[in-house]
Amino acid sequence: MTKYIIRRLLQTIPVLFGVSILVFSLMFLIPGDPAQVMAGEGASEQTIENIREKLGLNDPAYVQYGRFITNALQGDLGNSVRTGRSVMEEIEVRFWTTFELAIYATILAVFIGLIAGVISAVRHYTLTDVAIMIIALFGLSMPNFWLGLMLIQWFALGNLPFGLTMPDWLFNIVQMKPSGWGEWNQMVLPVITLGTGGAAIIARMTRSSMLEVIGQDYIRTARAKGVSERIVIYRHALKNALIPVVTVIGLEFGAFLGGAVLTETIFAINGMGRLTIDAIRQRDFPIVQGTILVISLLFVLVNLLVDISYKLLNKRIDLN
Repeated sequence: MTKYIIRRLLQTIPVLFGVSILVFSLMFLIPGDPAQVMAGEGASEQTIENIREKLGLNDPAYVQYGRFITNALQGDLGNSVRTGRSVMEEIEVRFWTTFELAIYATILAVFIGLIAGVISAVRHYTLTDVAIMIIALFGLSMPNFWLGLMLIQWFALGNLPFGLTMPDWLFNIVQMKPSGWGEWNQMVLPVITLGTGGAAIIARMTRSSMLEVIGQDYIRTARAKGVSERIVIYRHALKNALIPVVTVIGLEFGAFLGGAVLTETIFAINGMGRLTIDAIRQRDFPIVQGTILVISLLFVLVNLLVDISYKLLNKRIDLN
């Protein structure tokens, strides 16, 4: 296990190197002069030149990249063009909000997805199976921004579809806050919005993997020996069906970290996604580079943890 972890860590080095090149190249992929873009159309030549000097844009590209990667390894991602604050300070303020949102959305997606997938697999080709898969397909196809807006209409404003009205006593119980983060009634709607699509993907993957495992000989043998159906399903079938599901869960968590932009914008949450959008609007490229680099690093680490979890789920897997 130790050798495998060391080898996987070494394999992440070229990945992170490639990511750093792409992130650094963002400034040069935009049309025109980066300093001109950041300064705005009406900026004077002196202002543009000051930005060039501040960001070191007058140096050759390889010198700029060397400075960028050296500073990044030391935890220095530069300063914001607009606020003058350290990029790491700007990210640190917002990071934990997005991390909490991604964690809660992942928990919700796993909880709903596993239950729905197991029920659908156990009752395969029945009305229950068809109903669950239709709901999962609907959840998978539904855009996050549309679901978020509908949840705000229904549970924050009380405007139900088809002209229906919610009784005051019920609305007082289920009423949620449409913006912000911190209180439980501010968290529910964003978590549901972000986690619904993930729950649908996990449900479909769990069903597919469970159906493949349920047909194996050792499952039939366990049933023939009189082992209870609950033990057969949860101890034998589900445990062996979890490996592809865990892969999907890891990918979904990474997607939640990087894809919370719309959710944070709709619910006015001051997280990493909103910080990135605001930085793009304000042409604050050091912030954009920093947020993308941090999210990419987390995505690589999550994939590493997923690979390690395979051995914990199935001792027969050889990681060496």
